[in-house]
Amino acid sequence: MQENAGANKNSKKSLIIVLMLLIVLIAGAAVLYKTLSDDAQKQNTSSASSEEAQDAPDFTVYDKDDNPVTLSSFEGKPTIVNFWASWCGPCKAEMPDFEKLYQELGGEINFVMVNLTDNSQETKKSALEFISESGYTFPVYFDSDLNAAYTYGVSGIPMTLFINSEGKLIAGAKSMIDEDILLEGIDLISD
Repeated sequence: MQENAGANKNSKKSLIIVLMLLIVLIAGAAVLYKTLSDDAQKQNTSSASSEEAQDAPDFTVYDKDDNPVTLSSFEGKPTIVNFWASWCGPCKAEMPDFEKLYQELGGEINFVMVNLTDNSQETKKSALEFISESGYTFPVYFDSDLNAAYTYGVSGIPMTLFINSEGKLIAGAKSMIDEDILLEGIDLISD
């Protein structure tokens, strides 16, 4: 009987040690994930000083009534251009931050939310349904002839551009961004 009691104690100690190691391993993995994801996000962003910045290439998109709208028509105020689609998970994940800041800063900054409307995977109807169901109020423009996507070489979405009031491309991100990164970009383009 004493052998069984001793074996049970050793077994419990071993189990506790394994559980503690597992907890340490999970905590370490979480820290590593956070560090690596922050580094990856920084690698997918770039910026230039106002002196180094190039003019933002112009493009034409369409508003919900199919009126043409050019990027250059937004000059005079800082502008954020975001390329997205309603089927894109990371695009949907960052939209609440864009909406929040549009509500706060929409009078001071142009928010140009460019939907990649290829009329195959993404249609104007699917984009408008998504925007309506989600309750977003920022302005949406449709890149139905993919002029904006080709102009900026969009090969993945989401993609966000930060353009100052003089029409200079100051920064960009080729991945999902959060509110902190969005605010950093806004700081870069605010006068």
